[in-house]
Amino acid sequence: MRLGNILLEMRNITKLFPGVKALDEVNIQVEEGEIHALCGENGAGKSTLMKVLSGIHPFGTYEGDIIYQGTECRFKTIKDSERKGIVIIHQELALVPYLSIAENMFLGNEQIKHKGVIDWDKTNSECAKYLRMVGLHENPRTLIKDIGVGKQQLVEIAKALAKNVKLLILDEPTSSLNEQDAKNLLDMLIRFKGEGITSILISHKLNEISYCSDKITIIRDGKTIETLVKGKDEISEPRIIRGMVGREMKNRFPAREHNIGDVSLEIRDWTVFHPLFTERKVVDNVSITLRKGEVVGISGLIGAGRTELCMSVFGHAYGHNISGRLLLDGKEIHLNDIPSAIEHGIMYVTEDRKGDGLIISDSIKHNISLSRPAFIAKNGVIDQDLEAIKGKAFSAELGVKTPTIEQLVGNLSGGNQQKVLLAKALFAEPDILMLDEPTRGVDVGAKYEIYEIINKMVENGKSVLMISSELPELLGMADRIYVMNEGHLVAELPNDGTATQEKIMGYILRDSNREISDTQNQTEGVTQE
Repeated sequence: MRLGNILLEMRNITKLFPGVKALDEVNIQVEEGEIHALCGENGAGKSTLMKVLSGIHPFGTYEGDIIYQGTECRFKTIKDSERKGIVIIHQELALVPYLSIAENMFLGNEQIKHKGVIDWDKTNSECAKYLRMVGLHENPRTLIKDIGVGKQQLVEIAKALAKNVKLLILDEPTSSLNEQDAKNLLDMLIRFKGEGITSILISHKLNEISYCSDKITIIRDGKTIETLVKGKDEISEPRIIRGMVGREMKNRFPAREHNIGDVSLEIRDWTVFHPLFTERKVVDNVSITLRKGEVVGISGLIGAGRTELCMSVFGHAYGHNISGRLLLDGKEIHLNDIPSAIEHGIMYVTEDRKGDGLIISDSIKHNISLSRPAFIAKNGVIDQDLEAIKGKAFSAELGVKTPTIEQLVGNLSGGNQQKVLLAKALFAEPDILMLDEPTRGVDVGAKYEIYEIINKMVENGKSVLMISSELPELLGMADRIYVMNEGHLVAELPNDGTATQEKIMGYILRDSNREISDTQNQTEGVTQE
């Protein structure tokens, strides 16, 4: 392979959806052996462009040319592009939870022995080989559901390697990963580059793009704006943002009037056990408070128990053998199901918008009204005119980019889906809003809009509890920050200028080291006995 050779050219790509021109004569050129980042706001056309390249949007449904390895390609299916060594890994991982790692890796690409019989020895040995290449030391027979999201992402990459990948496309690959796992993945892409694998990286995390990318192509409103080259052009977050949104963004977090009032929600001695592994505590004796007009953040690594805490408070939506007390405005309440939580003015917004938050095969207006259909019903029957009026109002308020509220949610970009999810939550008129990774996979412009929505809520006396894996986001938005680790509450920090990313991570690592030490002491005690 000779660096500098053109591997891929996409010329004048135009793609239309009903009422929307998603791509408007987009051009991109990718050289062999480089990491090429694709940036743009949600709805800019990044994922659509990659779906054209991979054959998900087949030849004939778009205009323009794809030149790969010097030859014009007309992919009709994703299998066509994979045969050429083009493999795409989507933001929502396409793994089957109840199949093993090996079964997932070779699903549709089975290792056949004879007469259609699968060679399981070869399947498992080949799987182990590719897992080692991505630094994952798991038994190939382990079920996908039994490994974390970070490891699942590595399985997807190993799966791509098993298809003899030459051009690897990654769509928001670090959106569900903590900082260390994300850095490990980016370092892997850099290593792959040395082994001759070219990567196209779609990401909204600009620091990651600056870290590993050789070139950055910026798309705005379906059009190519520019391509920045490392070592030649200025590559900085403000510079990339200016290209993405068409303007300077001096402040990443909007200003807010701080008028914090009385305690609205108190969670006391809250303990939750795992719903399947019923002996395992996932939340251990946690106590937190929220005040009116306050944004409270929860920080922690994946598996810290943050999501489990919020979901269990939200009408026991998660967990087994839940104990503890909930006090709303000083009075004890019992929320044994989700409708009772919503009726008490408590709402939870999931991090998994496609799996748990939205019905992607249904319209925007239906999704918004699902949280509290009684608000648009007359004598038990949905008033469709009122539903349309409310749907339009909430879509406009949250800035959902769509030609009509009849649009299927599945046809929206990730950022606009997130806005619909927030609109659904706000439609229920909550006093307390629990947000789980509210800006996951969302561009800087849409993030700012979501922050403004949060600020507007608390300025009106509501309370927001926000889980985020992005420490700058918590430091930019929260009035107080709780730190969780392995189901325990390990710190509470006022965000008065003394809280820092280093201090938060210090609490997490200190607690982790203490747990390791305790475990070692227990083991030594047992051995001595």
